[in-house]
Amino acid sequence: WWFQVKKLHQEKQLNMMVDKDLGSNYDRVELEEMVQVALLCTQYYPSHRPRMSEVIRMLEGDGLAEKWEASQNVDTPKSVSSELLPLKFTDFAGADESSVGLEAMELSGPR
Repeated sequence: WWFQVKKLHQEKQLNMMVDKDLGSNYDRVELEEMVQVALLCTQYYPSHRPRMSEVIRMLEGDGLAEKWEASQNVDTPKSVSSELLPLKFTDFAGADESSVGLEAMELSGPR
């Protein structure tokens, strides 16, 4: 889905993502900003993704333009093999935790 959203964003076709029931009853600028934040949060390299505190500030209208501009200068792999792409929830649908190999863990703190 990331590639589809990125393509819609580049082609300025974000209205394709909006619920048809809304018609044109939504803020186009807000939609653009939300998509930019989502794309920043799902960048290929985790180290390029914003911290949650930065996400909050961007959603409040502070620093999004700068962060977005900086992200446009970052190299992203042109072709990513499917095994390197993040797994989707549906990849685990119907599997219990033991079969997926998930264990409870404590996070070390913010990065």
